[in-house]
Amino acid sequence: MSENIEHIRCLIIGSGPAGYTAAIYAARANMNPVLYQGLQPGGQLTTTNEVENFPGYPDGVTGPEMMIQLEQQAKRFNADIRTGWVTKVDFTGPVHKVWVDNTKEIHADTVIIATGASAKYLGIPSEQKYLLSGGGVSACAICDGFFYRNQEVLIVGAGDSACEEATYLANICAKVTMLVRTDKFRASVIMENRVRSNSKINLLMNSEIDEVLGDDNVVTGVRIKNNKTGSTHEIAVTGVFIAIGHTPNTAVFKDYIQCDETGYIKNVPGTSKTNVEGVFVCGDAADRVYRQAITAAGTGCMAALDAERYLTAKGIH
Repeated sequence: MSENIEHIRCLIIGSGPAGYTAAIYAARANMNPVLYQGLQPGGQLTTTNEVENFPGYPDGVTGPEMMIQLEQQAKRFNADIRTGWVTKVDFTGPVHKVWVDNTKEIHADTVIIATGASAKYLGIPSEQKYLLSGGGVSACAICDGFFYRNQEVLIVGAGDSACEEATYLANICAKVTMLVRTDKFRASVIMENRVRSNSKINLLMNSEIDEVLGDDNVVTGVRIKNNKTGSTHEIAVTGVFIAIGHTPNTAVFKDYIQCDETGYIKNVPGTSKTNVEGVFVCGDAADRVYRQAITAAGTGCMAALDAERYLTAKGIH
C-alpha cells in the first residue's frame, strides 16, 4: 500500500446525531473510528434553534449546542473527528476505497454512511431569512410544531408527508392553512381525504408563497399568490412549514450502493447493512419516514454494532 494511502478500521461519513452516535459506540469498542464531518458539520440540527424532544434535555437545548456536546462525547472516547467531505468512493473490491476532498485516499475495513438528507426549500429570500434566524420557518412540523401550539400556521406541500404534517399541526394549532401549488394533490387519496375532512385545515389550491412577512425577528404572516389569476393576498400566521420533500445526500454512493427511486439507501430490514459487505448506513440517508434526531441516533448505534460484529467475524483486528 502506498504511504499516501491511510488504512482505517472504521470510517464514518457524516456528523449528525447518527454519525456522532456511531462514533461513540465504535470508539468504545476500540474500533478507532475516523469521522469526516462533511459539508455541514453537525447536520441539519445546526439550523434548529430549539430541540425539546430529545430525551435527556428537560429544559431543551439548541441544535448547535447539542451537536457540539455529541462531538465532545465522541472525542472523549478518542474518536478521530476531522473536517472534510467525501468526493469519491470505490466499493467494487474487498477494500473500501474512499477519497476525501478529491485528494486524500483512504482504505477502510468498514464504512458507516451517515450523510443524512437535506430538506428542500422554496428558495425565496424572505423564507431563507427567517429559516436561518429561527424566526418562524421550518421544514419539520413534528420537530417544531410544539412551539406554535394554539397559533395559526401555514404549510406548503401536496404529498403524503405534507398531509401528515398538516394533520399533525391541526392537532396542536388553532388553524392550519395549506398551500397546494396546482389544482391536484400528489398525496394518496386517503391522505388527501383526511386533510379535506379536517375542519381546522384551510386548503388553498393553485397557490404559493409570494413572500414571508415579518418584523425582522419573527414571522407575522405570508403573502400568497394565486397561480391562475395572479392575484395576491396576505394572511396572518406565526409559523411557516415547508413540506416539499427531502433530498438524501447519497449521490456519491449511487454507483455501488442500492438506493430507492428517490435516493434513500436501502438497508437489510432490521439492520444497518447495505448491499455491499462491510458498508453500513444510519440516519436520514436511509430514513424517509421518521427523520428525527432520536431515530437517527438509534440507527447510528446499530451501524457501529453491526460494523463491530462484521470485523469480529472477519477476524480483522
